[in-house]
Amino acid sequence: MEIPGKVTVVTGASAGIGLATAKRFAAEGAKVVLAARSADKLTAIALELHKQGRDALAVPTDMRDRTAISNLVQKAFTRFGRIDIFINNAGQAASGTVAEMNPAHLHAILTLNVFGPLYAIQDVVHKMRMKGGGLIINISSMVSKMHIQGLGGYAATKSALNMLSETARLELASDNIRVITVYPRLTATDFGKNTLGGQPLRQRQSEGAPVIDSADFVAGRILEAAQKEVAEQFMDS
Repeated sequence: MEIPGKVTVVTGASAGIGLATAKRFAAEGAKVVLAARSADKLTAIALELHKQGRDALAVPTDMRDRTAISNLVQKAFTRFGRIDIFINNAGQAASGTVAEMNPAHLHAILTLNVFGPLYAIQDVVHKMRMKGGGLIINISSMVSKMHIQGLGGYAATKSALNMLSETARLELASDNIRVITVYPRLTATDFGKNTLGGQPLRQRQSEGAPVIDSADFVAGRILEAAQKEVAEQFMDS
């Protein structure tokens, strides 16, 4: 897909991979819609992009809340008249062995990592069909392809997202809606600090995955995935 002028929604856009991705797409000429819970951060980011001559809309959104997600999709559509790309990036990790993990933590990240993208897909598909198609990009994790002790719950949520992506890719092809899954590796962001259950994701993952990518590197691969419309995008250099 050619990016200039495309309306691109990025969730989890206030920091880390989401922020880097929003900036990358904006630099390519996309009209970006920024979604995250932090209204102040989103407003500041949108103002920064406006000063650079970019078109950006900040929509504070809790991606665990279906009503909020519907509001995000509707506001983006009302403002720009279409949604060309929707990037499901918002997510959270939880740590703990299968035998001892807190079920409430798993429930919480399932709501954000799986149901959030599901609700977004269900809402945005209707808008994309009205305009002849679009691109949905789901941000998974290489953890879903590995077996890391203490991260089974998090990996399970990303594995579920993978299956939703793969199935939606088949189901939506006739509507010209393409679905891409991106698999970041360990990334130099504050994501791990928000891990539920104790030990940060970064510390656990680094034991078996020494490669650490920058958020900008991952954002570049997400942009490349959108441009080339590959089914899956890994972080191989």
